[in-house]
Amino acid sequence: MTSRTLFATRFYEADLGDDSLVAELEDACYDLAANDGAGRRWSRDHGYRGYTSYASLDDLPTRDPRFADLVRALNRHVAAFAAECALDLGGRRLKLDSLWVNVLKPGGAHSGHIHPHSVVSGTIYVAVPPGAGHLRLEDPRLPMMMAAPPRRADAPEELRSFVYAEPSAGRVFRGESWLRHVVVASKAREDRISVSFNYR
Repeated sequence: MTSRTLFATRFYEADLGDDSLVAELEDACYDLAANDGAGRRWSRDHGYRGYTSYASLDDLPTRDPRFADLVRALNRHVAAFAAECALDLGGRRLKLDSLWVNVLKPGGAHSGHIHPHSVVSGTIYVAVPPGAGHLRLEDPRLPMMMAAPPRRADAPEELRSFVYAEPSAGRVFRGESWLRHVVVASKAREDRISVSFNYR
């Protein structure tokens, strides 16, 4: 008897490869948080613990050259991931759809979600203090498992229902946009800063 693994879910992790840009991005994120009144209001009104530019700014690469530099680096990572996933793009490339900043205060979290209307989504971590929390990835088949028993604690990673990815400054996480994930509550004493993105 033989068994094989089917319907793989790819999750991409890599270092951005530019420590000086990561340091510049921290300043850029704080500059936005200080000057984007609409973003601060949206964050407050929607219970976001900290600041996000998600609903207020859609022009970061043209607004600040540090974000334009980031997009150039991300384009290479996204192209590599699309090739690894064997996506048939008809000779075209995936294109950046949205890019936003997250400055998450201690205790902040983000409940389970996906990124609709996109192909590839991810995050570059800019500042990750100790205790800042992991990214929890969820098996996309969970809603269909019905009477399936839970997995044993010693199950290999590819058979687990939830996998935790540990961020670090300069680290890029990326997956297909349908992969449901949770930002675990931060227990750090300082801000956890990241820049998230969608490609279509």
